[in-house]
Parts: sequence; structure tokens; C-alpha cells
Amino acid sequence: MFTACLEDVGAAFSDVMSKLTGKEDAKAAEAPLTPEDIAGVLRDRGWEAEVVPSSATPDMVDVQTTGILKCVDGRGSDNNKMAGPKIPGGVYAIAHNRGVTTTDGLAAITKEVAAAGHVPSVHGDDGAKMLGCGFLKLWITGRFDDMGYPRPEFDADQGAAAVKEAGGVIEMHHGSHAEKVVLINLVEGKTLEPIEDDQRFIVDGWAAGKFSLDVPKFLVAAAATVEMLGGPKKAKIIVP
Repeated sequence: MFTACLEDVGAAFSDVMSKLTGKEDAKAAEAPLTPEDIAGVLRDRGWEAEVVPSSATPDMVDVQTTGILKCVDGRGSDNNKMAGPKIPGGVYAIAHNRGVTTTDGLAAITKEVAAAGHVPSVHGDDGAKMLGCGFLKLWITGRFDDMGYPRPEFDADQGAAAVKEAGGVIEMHHGSHAEKVVLINLVEGKTLEPIEDDQRFIVDGWAAGKFSLDVPKFLVAAAATVEMLGGPKKAKIIVP
């Protein structure tokens, strides 16, 4: 499913490339987005990036229906159901990508995630409460404005309440961020689990395809989130 989405991006990818690099690329509109393209765009942003086979990532696990669809945050958690897809902000990533800004829309997405066989979630932390999700904080405070994303009409508490009332889970992280790498996983149906003592950001890129998101925008927003939060500009793109 993710591969199919990559093959459909065409002109959208050309636009994203232009925004990322400041260069017009006529050929990009004709070519499908590949893992090597993703690595190249990240390198142009000053990242270290490499494409690696899943065989070189032995701790990958099958996605489980009991696992929470959660944020990419690598810190410790009060929830141990970690075998679900990971996207920035959890449910918020889908709303953000689609331009959904209301609690009603957030509730509908929560139910959509559940219907797709995942446990929907958003998170806070032990310091900032529901503003402990860096992705949501960036969105609420307008850090994505120049990328064309409208700000949500809800605050952090209202967003969490909407997700919970629609059947979602509220996860709470603890401790400080110490992520060393960003793992962008393109292997459909697989994920990795956070390791509190060896933190990494985990982005299950294939999940963008499952929820019919704009894949280039999703990947750009994920990279921008890491950058704006001062995370590691080092990525491994995991392929089958």
C-alpha cells in the first residue's frame, strides 16, 4: 500500500522537493518517490541518511491489533502496548496532514483508526501534561504555519478529551528526550518498539499510505518536527 502511494506522488513530490531544497526540479514530477529520494532530501537538509534493509534491523516486530497507534516519541511510557504504528503525535498526525482542526474531526479520525484495526492514542508527559507532545505543541503554537497547515481550534486538553471520549487511549511519557536516530520504516505491517534506555524516533512511513495521507507532506512534516524540536538529524530508512 505504501509503495502504491509512493508511485502516485509525482507533481506533489516535485513541489515538496522545491520547498525543501529551494530548487526547481522538472524531472522530479516524472519520477516516483523512492527511499533513495527520501534519503537525498534529508541529506540536502543537512541530515545523515542511509537506506538499510529490514534484515539489518532485527528488533522489528509485527504490528498487533492491541498495540497503540502512537507518537514517534522515544521516551519511556506508562503504556506497554507498543506494537502499533508510530506517526508524529499519534492521531494528531492524521488530523494535521488532512487539515482537520476541530474536536469533532479528531473524534471521527479516532474512530477511523479503531475501525482500521488499531488502538488510537495521543500523549502527554509528566512535566507538561497534555502539552508534553512536541508535535502537538508545534502545531498549536503555529510552527507549521509557513508550511500551510491551519492551526487546530482545540487546545491540548480539549484534543486529548476528544480522543478519549471517542474511544482512544491517553498515553503519558516520562523522562527527558535522548533520541539518537530517526528510524523511517517503510516495511508495511511492521514496526519497532521504543527502548527507554536507547531512545530513537520511530516513524512508520507505511502508515501514511494506510490512512491515505499526503505522503510527501507527511514525511516533510516528520522531518521538520525533529528539526524544530532539536532532535538528531540522522536517519535510517528501513526497506523490505
